[in-house]
Amino acid sequence: MASVVVVGLGLAVAGFAGRQVLRAAPHVAQKMSEVLKTMTSESGLLSSSKFHKGGFEPTMSKREATLILDVSNNAPKNKIKDAHKRIMLINHPDKGGSPYIAAKINEAKDLLDKK
Repeated sequence: MASVVVVGLGLAVAGFAGRQVLRAAPHVAQKMSEVLKTMTSESGLLSSSKFHKGGFEPTMSKREATLILDVSNNAPKNKIKDAHKRIMLINHPDKGGSPYIAAKINEAKDLLDKK
């Protein structure tokens, strides 16, 4: 007889808790969507990345080359060479880097060396 009472009370508690969760769900969902919007907005946490958003241009410009090598517009050739070496050590295809990215790094170096 006591076990029937315990099971009944357990079902009542589970029902009451489930009811409270269902009542709170719309409010919690709205709060979560607001938090996600603020995190992904321009002033949010995810936009504070130091990485450039977007892909490569069809033809490489001098601006894109300086962004790839992380050098200034009027950097001397030795800075360009050092930046190229540093980035290629990290992104070399023989060490698991992307051949496409390595080609873009080399293209950026060649473009900036021409000046």
